[in-house]
Amino acid sequence: VQLQASGGGLVQPGGSLRLSCAASGSIFSIKFMGWYRQAPGKQRELVALIRSADNTNYADSVKGRFTISRDNAKNTVDLQMKSLKPEDTAVYYCRVAVPGYDYWGQGTLVTVSS
Repeated sequence: VQLQASGGGLVQPGGSLRLSCAASGSIFSIKFMGWYRQAPGKQRELVALIRSADNTNYADSVKGRFTISRDNAKNTVDLQMKSLKPEDTAVYYCRVAVPGYDYWGQGTLVTVSS
């Protein structure tokens, strides 16, 4: 099973983007799904996690601006990003965690610049 992330691109400050991550096959016993990002010269960091619709976690830097959602039937996880800032520029990776293993997507580049 592979994860395919999409939706990245160039956007102006204050703009919006929606990232999507889809699995090529079925994934069972999912513990959580999430999005991470890695800016140039920095370590990969957590952006948002979702265990269920009412069980989510966000990095402080994105709270109120980003929303994570998942579709259990399709094994997809999306990240709606609003009010984007230059400091949101990074490669965004999706992750699906199951007991004993992590699936990672290939990353999608988000560039916030005027």
